[in-house]
Amino acid sequence: MRPSRLIVPALALLIAGCTSSAGPGAASSPGPATAPAGSPGSATAPAVTQSPPSPGAWDWPNYHRDPAHTGFAGAAPPAGPLSIAWTRRLDGAVYGQPLAIGGLVIAATEGDSIYGLDRATGQVRWRAHVGTPVPLASLPCGDIDPLGITGTPVYDPATRLVYAVAETSGYHHVLVGVSVASGRVAVRRDIPAPDGQPRFDQQRAALTLAGGRVYVGFGGLFGDCGPYRGSVVGVPASGRGQLISYLVPTAREGGIWGAGGLPVGRGGTLYAGVGNGAATGGAYDDSDSVTALSPGLHRTGIFAPAVWAADNANDLDLGSMSPALLPSGLVLSVGKRGTGYLLDGARLGGVGGQLAQGPVCPAFGGAAVRGTVAYVPCASGGLAAVNTAGRRIRVLWRGPAPAAGSPVIGGGAVWVADWDAGDLYQLGPATGHVRQRIALGSPLPHFASPSLSGPFALIGTMSGVTAVAGA
Repeated sequence: MRPSRLIVPALALLIAGCTSSAGPGAASSPGPATAPAGSPGSATAPAVTQSPPSPGAWDWPNYHRDPAHTGFAGAAPPAGPLSIAWTRRLDGAVYGQPLAIGGLVIAATEGDSIYGLDRATGQVRWRAHVGTPVPLASLPCGDIDPLGITGTPVYDPATRLVYAVAETSGYHHVLVGVSVASGRVAVRRDIPAPDGQPRFDQQRAALTLAGGRVYVGFGGLFGDCGPYRGSVVGVPASGRGQLISYLVPTAREGGIWGAGGLPVGRGGTLYAGVGNGAATGGAYDDSDSVTALSPGLHRTGIFAPAVWAADNANDLDLGSMSPALLPSGLVLSVGKRGTGYLLDGARLGGVGGQLAQGPVCPAFGGAAVRGTVAYVPCASGGLAAVNTAGRRIRVLWRGPAPAAGSPVIGGGAVWVADWDAGDLYQLGPATGHVRQRIALGSPLPHFASPSLSGPFALIGTMSGVTAVAGA
């Protein structure tokens, strides 16, 4: 950790409407204890007296900022010299992107806690502890210990709640809605597993908010053990009313697990990257696909590579990277095989129905998009800037080889993390040239992606959250 700290006067004005009463001890501890996790509306005592404003130019309310998950922060100030502004240790690893709402940074942990942190200082404003996470020793397979909240939360300005899904003891997946003003749990609802196999399901995909519903994608544990099947569940943001769901019609697997979740395109269509399924010949089973879903979670379109059977047999599917939505209405899908497929978002084309294809890289996480260029997170060889102009696929450049995280764009730069070393890179968008690199002082979760909020890049680590000044 670097000792330097940046506090910007303009930022202080933005957070003035969110007064903290947490006291001086809040910055040095994970936060106060909460009511029992099983009680409806359990949360910490209110620590903030006023609600922050609706999402503004410096806010980051969901994965990669906007409904299409483009990862572009248009209001970010010009990127400057990097320094560590603050680091806050929490009660577990932060696998999802931190959110930024008003003067708060929202972070959800594998300890099944959701925190509201002061954006300027990292001080704990409130903590909502929502359950007991599941230890790895009690799971049939996996690689997260313990397993609590993994998917990136989402904020709803209509309810002023931030939603997250916690895995809790007994293999329950619980949607909670927490007030950003106070940390009080206002919504709590069990999500029954659509595949009937909650012990084998994992919620890793970022949550999506659209049309008054929170959409939750499910895949399997690392190792693909057990009889799970991928699914999406739609939950009313109020917490009340009928659940809707989509279950991938494969005999097994077909996980919807990519960290970028389900981006929302034209007409409210949700696009899911679906993992490999059981079929390796014969009838196609809707796995290894980009699947388009209506707001009611009816399948409205699908694309699969002509080599879907070989992909399924060799774990080379499209589920590892969430579909990248381009402003033109096109969709770029890149999976474990490393082939990029350019699709018509309105008519995905079925098996072998791509508009174009070309080599990119084995891709994991969520891409960032600006104009015709998608910045694709590559498992090896460095980030790939892929130009889709003219309905073609052309790799413009590759970034630094160790930086395999999911990129974002803002302040005239591309930001990408090396999760093994715990470094954050600032790249030139035209060439991929490394402008700056900073050590964050901690290893990062796989597929880590920073959030850009005013002068800060905020990133989850294996021990909490770090804010980098200079974004």
